[in-house]
Amino acid sequence: MTARPSITRVVRSSDVPMTDPDGVATGAVVLRLAGSRYALPLAAVVEVGRVPPITRVPGLPGWLVGVTNWRGRLLAVVDLGPLLGGPKTAVAGTTRLLLVSQAAATLGVLADSVDGVGPVTGEPEPAVGTLRADAAMLVHGQRTDADGPIGVLDVQAVLALRRRLPGNRERNC
Repeated sequence: MTARPSITRVVRSSDVPMTDPDGVATGAVVLRLAGSRYALPLAAVVEVGRVPPITRVPGLPGWLVGVTNWRGRLLAVVDLGPLLGGPKTAVAGTTRLLLVSQAAATLGVLADSVDGVGPVTGEPEPAVGTLRADAAMLVHGQRTDADGPIGVLDVQAVLALRRRLPGNRERNC
């Protein structure tokens, strides 16, 4: 029996900019959450796939959908929709699970859909001031393309959601 490759990549915060030091676009995954478009740095997204069966864990916040078995690993799955001021993500044919990883943390993030991967240039503009506090902490800034605004998600803030769990569990989610 051959060993499966690990799905976790070690990525430091400094490794996930959307541009390289020369300002050349490195890419982002553009996804839809709560009716809006958001981007995650491509380097922080380990994998994108269909949503497997998820087991709800009683007593946890509503944004923590539950846990799933992803390639033999227990993976916490979050729904950023309610934190961003929208409804819960309904699992449908276009719903995707993004494995987001940085340093020793890996987390599954539900998305209504994934628009694709593309270059994103320049530093993000400040996020719109109408975001709720929960949303503002998750959004690093905003970019605009031909299709409109794209909120740039802060990978560290998304992964730090695990600190909000009962008992402040700091293990690899």
